[in-house]
Parts: sequence; C-alpha cells; structure tokens
Amino acid sequence: MLRKKTNGVARRAQRTGLLAEVAGSTVDRRAFLRGSGLAIGGLAAIAATAGSVTQANAQAAVTSAVKNVKSVCTHCSVGCTVVAEVSDGVWIGQEPGWDSPFNLGAHCAKGAAVREHAHGERRLKYPMKKEGGEWVKISWEQAINEIGDQMMAIRDESGPDSVYWLGSAKHNNEQAYLFRKFAAYWGTNNVDHQARICHSTTVAGVANTWGYGAMTNSYNDIHNSKAIFLIGGNPAEAHPVSLLHILKAKEQNNAPVIVCDPRFTRTAAHADEYVRFRPGTDVALVWGILWHIFENGWEDKEFIRTRVWGMDQIKEEVARWTPEEVERVTGTPGSQLERVARTLANNRPGTVIWCMGGTQHTNGNNNTRAYCVLQLALGNMGTAGGGTNIFRGHDNVQGATDLGVLADTLPGYYGLSDGSWAHWARVWEEDLDWLKGRFSVMAGAGPDGADRLMMNETGIPVSRWIDGVLEDAENLDQPDNTRAMVLWGHAPNSQTRLPEMKTAMEKLDLMVVIDPYPTVSAIMQDRTDGVYLLPAATQFETYGSVTASNRSLQWREKVVEPLFESKTDHEIIKLFADKFGFTDKMFRNIEINGDEPLIEDITREFNRGMWTIGYTGQSPERMRMHMENQHTFDRTTLRANGGPADGDYYGLPWPSWGTPEMNHPGSPNLYDISVPVKDGGMGFRARFGVERDGDNLLAEGVYPVGSEIQDGYPEFTMQMLVDLGWDSDLTDEERSAIERVAGWEGERPTSAGDGEESVGEQSQTGPIESDYNTAVGGVNWKTDLSGGIQRVAIAHGCAPYGNAKARAVVWTFPDPVPKHREPLYTNRYDLVADYPTYEDKKFWRVPTMYSSIQSTDFSGDFPIILTSGRLVEYEGGGDETRSNPWLAELQQDMFIEINPRDANNLGVRDGSQVWVHGPEGGKVKVMAMVTERVASGVAFMPFHFGGHWQGEDRRSYYPEGADPYVLGESTNTAQTYGYDSVTQMQETKATLCRIEAV
Repeated sequence: MLRKKTNGVARRAQRTGLLAEVAGSTVDRRAFLRGSGLAIGGLAAIAATAGSVTQANAQAAVTSAVKNVKSVCTHCSVGCTVVAEVSDGVWIGQEPGWDSPFNLGAHCAKGAAVREHAHGERRLKYPMKKEGGEWVKISWEQAINEIGDQMMAIRDESGPDSVYWLGSAKHNNEQAYLFRKFAAYWGTNNVDHQARICHSTTVAGVANTWGYGAMTNSYNDIHNSKAIFLIGGNPAEAHPVSLLHILKAKEQNNAPVIVCDPRFTRTAAHADEYVRFRPGTDVALVWGILWHIFENGWEDKEFIRTRVWGMDQIKEEVARWTPEEVERVTGTPGSQLERVARTLANNRPGTVIWCMGGTQHTNGNNNTRAYCVLQLALGNMGTAGGGTNIFRGHDNVQGATDLGVLADTLPGYYGLSDGSWAHWARVWEEDLDWLKGRFSVMAGAGPDGADRLMMNETGIPVSRWIDGVLEDAENLDQPDNTRAMVLWGHAPNSQTRLPEMKTAMEKLDLMVVIDPYPTVSAIMQDRTDGVYLLPAATQFETYGSVTASNRSLQWREKVVEPLFESKTDHEIIKLFADKFGFTDKMFRNIEINGDEPLIEDITREFNRGMWTIGYTGQSPERMRMHMENQHTFDRTTLRANGGPADGDYYGLPWPSWGTPEMNHPGSPNLYDISVPVKDGGMGFRARFGVERDGDNLLAEGVYPVGSEIQDGYPEFTMQMLVDLGWDSDLTDEERSAIERVAGWEGERPTSAGDGEESVGEQSQTGPIESDYNTAVGGVNWKTDLSGGIQRVAIAHGCAPYGNAKARAVVWTFPDPVPKHREPLYTNRYDLVADYPTYEDKKFWRVPTMYSSIQSTDFSGDFPIILTSGRLVEYEGGGDETRSNPWLAELQQDMFIEINPRDANNLGVRDGSQVWVHGPEGGKVKVMAMVTERVASGVAFMPFHFGGHWQGEDRRSYYPEGADPYVLGESTNTAQTYGYDSVTQMQETKATLCRIEAV
C-alpha cells in the first residue's frame, strides 16, 4: 500500500519485520530489546556471514581456529585496544586489551559493544540512489559514473570549489591523508572534518600560545598530577576509560579534583570541588581564579620570566576581574574561586583538562587561551603531571586534524602558502604548475585588484557549508556557490542551524553520503532525487594507523573483510580518482592492488613530508612492533622497559623526529626541558619570530638538558647549521637532498661546509658560494626532505623548531589578550554594554554576523539558557551507536534536563513531553527530565539523536533495514547561529530557548 504524503511523494507503508514487532508488541521497547537482545545480536552475526547457516557440531568447534586480532575502539580518543576473536572470517567475540597501557583491560559501554558496529544489521549494505522519492539499489560502477559525471559538469560550469569534500574523524591516518591529497588534486580547499566543530578553537588557541595545537601530556601522565582542574568536559561520560587515570591520581596522590561546569555531571560527582558557573563565561571564571593567584603572589615568577612573553598584559586584564565582578558575570562566589586558586597553588604540578564545553563558543579561542595562561602562570607546563590534557572526541579526530583534513592547512599543519604547496608537490613528485592549474583563479578579486588564487585561500569550513549553498554568490569569496556536497563519515545533526541545513540540502544539485550507516543526511531533507548513499567499510574492515588524544599512533589490523558491498574509504578515493583521470599522478608512489591502495605506502609517503609535527619517525614496522609488545611499556611513563621497543614511548607520540632509522622515541610531554631532545625533550616552539616590540621572544637562559646552545634560539635552517659550523655533520646524501629542495643546480662551492668560516661574512665568500648560501641557506627543518637538519640539530642537543617563550598575548587574533564577551544570545542583556561581541565581518569566504544578532534582546521570549553535551551510551551524531541493540537498550529517549523550579513554573512533570523552541524558529519535541543537575534558568540536551524532525517521526524515510533502533529529535534543530571569531567553531553551549508543556 502507498500512502499520500504532504509533499505529494508516494511512499511505501511502514515496514514490517523487527520494527513492526516492536511497535505492535504489548511489551514496551526496553522490555522488548532486553528480551530479544541475544536474538538481535544473532541476526547480525548471521547477516554478516552473507550465506547459509549450517548446524554446528562439536568436531567443527574443536578444529575451527580462532584468531585474535588487535584493533582500536572506533569511538572516543582514549585509544582503547580491542582484541577481536575471529573464526572463519567472522568476528565472534571480543575482549578489551589487557596489555594496553591506555585501557588496561577496561572498556566503556560503547567499547564493549563495538563488535556490533561492524556486524550490525542496520548497516547500509549496497550503493543506493533516490529516484522519484524511493531508494533504489545500484552498482558501484553506476554510482561512481553518475556522481562523477555530475561533479565534472559542475566543475566545468562553476569551478572545483563548487564541490565540497567533507571528510571524517573516523578515517584512519592513511585515509585522512589520502583524502586531503585527493581534494588538492581535485583543486579545492573546500575540505574539512569534525574537528572544526569540536576542537578547532583548541588547536588555534593552543598552537598560538606555545607552538603545537594538541594535548601536551597524556592520560597516563595524569597519574603524576597533584591537582586536576576540569572545565567544560565530562570525561565520565564522554571518555569513560580516561576517568580511571584521573581517579588514580586522586587516590594515590590525594590530588584534589576541581570540576567547573554549568551542569552537575557524572564527572562532577567525583569532584572535591564543584564550581557551577553561567554558560559562556569561561574567561571571566579563569581570570577570577588568576586574580587571586596574582593578588597573593602565587604565580611562578621565574618560569614566567624565562619562558613566557606577555604576562604583564594579562595581569592588567585580570586586575579588572575582582571577585565582585566575577560573581556578577559568572554567578560564582569569589570566596569559592579563592579556594580554587589556593588549591591549585598549593598542589603543583596540576593539570588542566577541557573539552567541547570550553571550545564551542563565539569566543572559544579566548577560552582555550585563558586555560593555557592559567597553566603558564602556575608554571605547570613542560612537566610531568602538568600540561593541558585536551580530550578529543573521536577515535581519529587528532590524526585527521594532523593529516590536514582542514580548510586552512595541508598535512602536518603546513599552511596554504606557495612554500607549503611547493613542499608537498616535492613529496608527491608532482608538477607544481599542473597542481596550480587544478585550482580556480578569481581575476581581480584580491586586494588592490590582484587576482585571488583559490589555491592559497582558506576554504569554507564545515560549520558554514550551509552558507556556501544559501548565500548570494556575490557575497562569497569564491567563484560560485556550493552545488555538490559529499558527506563522508560525517553526522549532520552534530551541527547547528538544522532548519537552514535542510533547506541547503534541498537546494544542492547533488548530495552524496558515504558512510557505513546512512546517517541523518539520508532522511532530514525532502529531496526526491539527486541523493546517493555509498556504503563505506568500517575501520574494523581495513587496517592502518590511528592517533589517540595524547598523540600516540597505534596500528589497527584488519578484523574482517569488508561486509556486504561496502568498500574501504581509500578504495573509494581511488575509484573517484579513476573517474577524474588523475590516478596515475596521485598514486605514482603508492602501490595499488586491484582497486585498493597499499596502506603502508601511504604511511611512508606522509612520513616523507610531515616534518613540522614529527609524523616522520612512525613507520608501519615500528607501530606494529609497539602493538605487538604493549606489555613492555610502563603504565605511567609510557616508556618501554626492555623488549624490542626498549626506550620508545608507546605509540611514538609526535613529534617523533627525523627518519624512522633515527629511532627517536617520541615525545610524551611537550615542552619538557628536563630531558634531552633525543629522549623527547624540547622548549616552546619558536614560531612567532625572535622579537616583538623590542622584547625578546626567545627563552632566556633555559634550554633542554644537553643542549649545546645554552639559551633560546630560533628554528633551524641550513644557514643556521653553517653559522654554527654544524653543517659538516650532514651526509652527502642529506646535503644533496637539501640542495634539491633549494633548487640549486650549480656547482657546490668547495668551501661550504668546512666549518672554518661563517657564510654570513660575505667578504670571505666568492660569488658561487654567495649564490649557494642564498639559495640553500633558506632551507629549514620543515622542508628538508632528508631530515638531515633535524638529525644534526638533535645530535647537538637542540630542538629543530627552536627554543622560545610561550606567547600569553596573541597579537594576530581579534582579542590579543583573551576577553570575556557575552554570547550572541544571552540571558544577561544588561552585560552586553560592558562585554559586547564582535562587529560583523567576512572571513573564511563567508559573511559572519555578530553584533547584528546581539543587538536584539531575545531573553524575554526565550528566557532559559540552552546547552548541550554527551551521553555515555552514544557518540557523535549517534547513527552507529543508536543502531547498536546493546546500546539502544540503555537510552531510548531524547530528553531535556530542566531544573525543578523551572519545571514547576512551566507546569512540566518529569517524563512528560515538551516543546523546546529556539529564537531562530527551530523547535523540538522531547521528554522532560526534571533534575537538579542543571541550575534554574539552564537546560541541557544531548546531541546524539536524529530521525525525528520538529515533531515528525521520519523512520519511513530511511532505506529498508537501515533505520537506527532509536530515533529522536536533534538538539541542533533548536540551536542557533554563532561562530568563533578565529576558527568558525559553532556555538552550541550558550544559546537561549523557550520550553512549553505539550
């Protein structure tokens, strides 16, 4: 039977089978799942065999070999080892990795149920497209040809930037690297992934403070902490195994745990001190703590003198944040913050931990820099038990970021400058002019009428792809609108402004979803054609490296072959490269077996190019050897004590300097000068110059142990080696490689490199030597493909990137000193005059609103602050975890947490249905949870749900058999506009809403 829909499209009746049994049963859903969970798991296993089921017998059970395969959990960033038990190609069981120094035999609910991610029966099983409003099965060949033909037509008409390639934090490192390389060969920087909307403000803030935008220490190093300060994070639910490391420090060191959060979370339940504050006031809160530290002289003055620049300007801003003003803005009593400050001062070293509660704000970069400044003031950086432990949310969001799946960088955080492109063209052995020709040029559209070279322009970030479609073309800094969208391993319901996203999806010429599960993308729009679903294999059906939050690389082995008609992500990339005609060029140094590029060759290729962050020492062989010998690594230091990996740190946490043959052990704690560089030590990175306003930006009188330069120094270049007389340490092969990078084609001067005279003394050099020094001397440690400059610097005890001061003031940012600014949608409009947002501006190719929104007071009609966060049962957009019967049983309802006072005033009872309205017109219908977890005036919703749309159940829109067990509204349907002033991070933690009883 066909039913009439309001959009005029005929659709099939509600499907029968498992879901119909659930709906028609007199038992509630929880009881049904509890009773039939074993059957569901059995069905999944049977489906995975894709063949007939035969009767088992005892003899078969005895003779059948069970193979144990090590992999890594595909959920959060802790990097828990999963040991899969495989029989005849079927994954039949699993155990946690008892030898893993990360999880030590522990799993959370998601990790314990991860087998179902691969064998789940709700997976997308074959390519499909929409025709006349119905999903139709097609072949891979047809899919690639039809999609490719449409993309090339769009490219011809509107340029390569009109196709947006949205990547994934679920790709392994090799696939992420290949994805970014593929986008470059297509000719666009319109490429991004989930990090934009989870930790881009962390990367920007942290990298611009001390050099690298990553977690500085590790989960294990928290064992050494004497105090633990958590703000904007809930590891008990978001990263449960990490809590074991936190609790170990709490127990063995008597380390006080301080949790700052607007919501009393499961993590806060473990706290010695819980600090509740108003959402969106992180900077004010941290400055309130620092006020007491500076007022009492508790800062580490010697650390600041020798290793920090700009703290005097910080003190001037902090002085304004008296206890009274902090309480006025944050709601937190000054007396409590004095106690927190005293606790941190008396218990050093302490660590600071944060997650998306601190990053997802219009001034998120200010928040992350304020957290960094707190640690610099206390002298807690570059030491065991200190640092900033920034917990990442997806299994490879760190690696995908490192590998450059971003709109503003190439792999290794190389920017989009000509020099960066030239570097990667050398790595790829590509003709740079050919590569340039792949990108659009906007004639006369640049500054002063110059051409705008799209190759050098940041792309549209994923947070703003909607505007790339909907904004008038003349308002975009690219040739035309976004017309085709590829959502590759990305859940759209994790983004804000979903009503506008629905409109954008429907306006696209072409929409392609590549994922093991169809995601909410498949059903949140009302398109009748122009949508393709391509089944990607899970990470258990391939192999390769993955980077945990602490920068350690781990090697997954393949558990099972790709199931159903799914294909690995790197094979799909190759098929598109075939269609677009650049396979031979893109894979010239990568072996292809059938249609599958060889993972190890991809690893070796990025090893040849990622000198900036030290992704060069982690060869496939070294990573495999670490996984095979996990038991030899210390559970706190992560260093191997004997065995084949003796002296290495587990997973070779980057930077692992030089070539794999150098055997650099990795760097467990960034910026630690108490150990030699060859053992993982280093100062702060010299990436901001050597002087600012007449002040020295290099470290003063401090340096890594064993350094022959006993002071600060800039980053290494060939010229610096020559000036120091160290260039004679280079081998002939290394020197030749450096000359090739410099493009030197002449004769090598005989005097160069003898170490007897400085090339800076031009009067002592002949014309050949002068030309040679000018050309070759500029080659630096980041572009030397031989690794020789790094090797020689380290041999003399120096970090290749220099030895500088951390930068407490970032003069290149809108707020050089971090400032509190009220959210665009604030419940305290009386504070806007004192703490206004930014002026509207255009950056990242799109116009961005700030003051034009904040100029209206919405708090009268929308009086409750709305924030969002995670649940322990689900992850990300939730498509795969809500399709897992073991997890679906645990949490079946989308809900909103409401304080009892607010609930009583609104006439809302616990468990009843409510409407939640956002000020931009979005609304969701959810269940009320009346709880003291949130303060009066604040409400919380998890962000893992989808499948309902403003009160409508859209289960029937999914392809047959691919609908998750649990559906619900997405909080982001009611979330609002708001983007960070540096990175375009979305604001999800501090908007407004109105709640009404149904």
